[in-house]
Amino acid sequence: MPKLGLEELNRRGEGRLPGLLGLEFTDLSEGYIASSMRVREEHLAPNGYLHAASVIALADTSCGYGCFTNLPEGAESFTTIELKSNFLGTAREGSILCEARLAHGGRTTQVWDATVAGEDGRTIALFRCTQIVIYPR
Repeated sequence: MPKLGLEELNRRGEGRLPGLLGLEFTDLSEGYIASSMRVREEHLAPNGYLHAASVIALADTSCGYGCFTNLPEGAESFTTIELKSNFLGTAREGSILCEARLAHGGRTTQVWDATVAGEDGRTIALFRCTQIVIYPR
């Protein structure tokens, strides 16, 4: 299982989508990861509200990094095979915060649940994804 800390996880996204969006990972433990993203103009849809894809990027990346740091013995990677999100609110400024938790940690799949909220604590989205665990051939 990869033993990466927050500093390594934050560096991992540099020059890629997580870095471009400004995702920051703030807490990490077994089966848990927390992150945030400061809402910028480019995260908004043309209607001025937070774009759903921005929220999904935060939640999916958080679950993915959580999966990566909780891979079973002998696994080398993972990929998302299914995701679902329900949107309950939005944000136009400030930061959005994500907490992701491992719901199922099997040998071949992991299921992660994430909640994305605004700085005021109001839930913006509920998210669930399934990852397939990849082993060397």
